[in-house]
Amino acid sequence: MAAQIVSGFELAKEKRAQLAKEVEKLKQAGIEPTLSVILVGDHPASQSYVKAKQKACEEIGIRSILLTFPADICESFLLEQIARLNEDRSVHGILVQLPLPKQIDELHVIETIAPEKDVDGFHPLNIGRMMTGQRTFLPCTPYGILYMVQSLQVDIAGKHVVVVGRSNIVGKPVGQLFLREHATVTYCHSRTNDLAAITSQADILIVAVGKPKLITSQHVKEGAIVIDVGVNRLENGKLCGDVDFDDVKEVASYITPVPKGVGPMTITMLLNNTIQAAREQHQ
Repeated sequence: MAAQIVSGFELAKEKRAQLAKEVEKLKQAGIEPTLSVILVGDHPASQSYVKAKQKACEEIGIRSILLTFPADICESFLLEQIARLNEDRSVHGILVQLPLPKQIDELHVIETIAPEKDVDGFHPLNIGRMMTGQRTFLPCTPYGILYMVQSLQVDIAGKHVVVVGRSNIVGKPVGQLFLREHATVTYCHSRTNDLAAITSQADILIVAVGKPKLITSQHVKEGAIVIDVGVNRLENGKLCGDVDFDDVKEVASYITPVPKGVGPMTITMLLNNTIQAAREQHQ
């Protein structure tokens, strides 16, 4: 029997309706949740992501401010802009769209954002709080993945979660979130020997490496939950994930599609974090 498709698009719609009500309550209390987005350069993918984030903000009533700068700006100028937003009490969340041009150190930028406005959940202080189980902003994509799996009403405790990928944005933090839910977590990456031997042990398989159709049915245990984070554009212009969807759906119990899988949940958790920031800054 083919796997059930876990639609991030549908889940996001439900969650956003709930968030819109929370925004309305905050506005009634005189608080307008506000997200400031910084876009440097004219990277087409970045422009498209920013547009999607702004549209989502607008849909649920969050005010969004877009600051655009040319690709050749110097790092010190960008850090000054962030410092100014840190001080602006009407701005609750700050997001700098990555990647940044080569002359700018991304880590410097992330560390300059005030931790209480770091709605991406990338600041080392917030990552440390996440690692130690404290209340903080969780990174948006890992948070969205956890939300998707929890929506399936499966008991995560004791499950074997295998994460393919070890980026700071998805791979590393998503493993930690599942560890917090008492799963047993294994990380795989480009230097892992015999990938299929490990991934085929997973009850929950999360793939985030950016290699089209890397994972086939040979890599997947019968009945596993498969979460595909990859977004790759094929030569024919079509999008596909890191998982060979048509092959793997024959063995998995649940699988996320690409597009309309993890992507909409990432933006939804950004909205969630912005509302949390507005609430906490006005407590």
